Amino acid sequence: MQDKTYMDLALAMARSTTGQTSPNPKVGAVVVKNGEVLGFGAHLKAGTPHAEVHAIGAAGEKAVDADLYVTLEPCSHHGRTPPCADLIIESGIKRVVVATLDPNPLVAGQGIEKLKAAGIEVEIGVGQAEAHSMNEPFFHYIKTKTPYVTLKAASSFDGKTAAKTGDSKWITSPESRLDVHQLRHEHDAILTGVNTIIHDNPQLTTRLPRGGKNPIRVVLDTHLRTPITSNIVQDKEAKTIIFTGSEINSEHALSFRKLGIEIFPLSKPEIDIQELLIELGKMNIMSLLVEGGSEIHASFIERNAFQQIILYIAPKIIGGKEAIPFVGGNGVELVQHATNLKIESFQSIGCDLKIIAKPIEEVSKSCSQE
Repeated sequence: MQDKTYMDLALAMARSTTGQTSPNPKVGAVVVKNGEVLGFGAHLKAGTPHAEVHAIGAAGEKAVDADLYVTLEPCSHHGRTPPCADLIIESGIKRVVVATLDPNPLVAGQGIEKLKAAGIEVEIGVGQAEAHSMNEPFFHYIKTKTPYVTLKAASSFDGKTAAKTGDSKWITSPESRLDVHQLRHEHDAILTGVNTIIHDNPQLTTRLPRGGKNPIRVVLDTHLRTPITSNIVQDKEAKTIIFTGSEINSEHALSFRKLGIEIFPLSKPEIDIQELLIELGKMNIMSLLVEGGSEIHASFIERNAFQQIILYIAPKIIGGKEAIPFVGGNGVELVQHATNLKIESFQSIGCDLKIIAKPIEEVSKSCSQE
């Protein structure tokens, strides 16, 4: 029971850094001896000391014969910082409790083996589920080298994201919109399509009461139709990348580049979502928030190129065959071919309902077939 209590503290430390450690994982650590917490810490930012360094540093000489609780396997390799496994051994800690192993091939069990070889008792699995859930984007990125994709939308009770005129302000409550800004703070990049830029001229920045991190702005614009007067081009609030097809006017592209906008033509005349994600992965973008229109959402869903959907549902009915749905495209011809989702959580925000759902790969797990 004590192990869980101290691991919960380490997990809380890790959660407190949400949105600031990418492309590294969120990690917390606590040093305990004879029921006394001697030191704790979290990894704050890529390139800075790891959580174990902060916790052991605070404990000092008292770390000898103490227990260390850490949410992710200690590293065993020289990267931007020295190996934490070596520091743990040198500190005299006698027991290490690890929530989950690190999937990074540079670690992947080697940190644990190094500790055991030094005679340190190691226990794995306390708080594992939460530690893994907390770092899902990191685990996905390490495995696939592509971003963890979250599709976000706000809809009416009948699934519409805009009226037939295109009007969409405001479907959801101020509380929901504030929650979306928290999502932006937590993601490395935010993506939308050129039609959203043309019709809404959004800023795509984070606007929280106490500030926040602006994500990299990514726009899908096959023919480079983005107005050069748009906010994302002119405001200089965040790095902006416009992905285009291969057939664009080079002189027109240069006019954007002179304003500091990165123009990235892909290899084909039309934008390919998988190629896009590979290129974003190369840029160390670990998490991507997609705030597109119905066609952008459809393009990701049709290619199974997403890891979760966050949908804010307002208690309003818009109605009408021509009103814009959350997902566009052609859709499936048979219900049995629908994309199956599992509801992970739901909560009330203001007068709205926030639902988080993730795809189910096996059709047999569909609720309708159980």
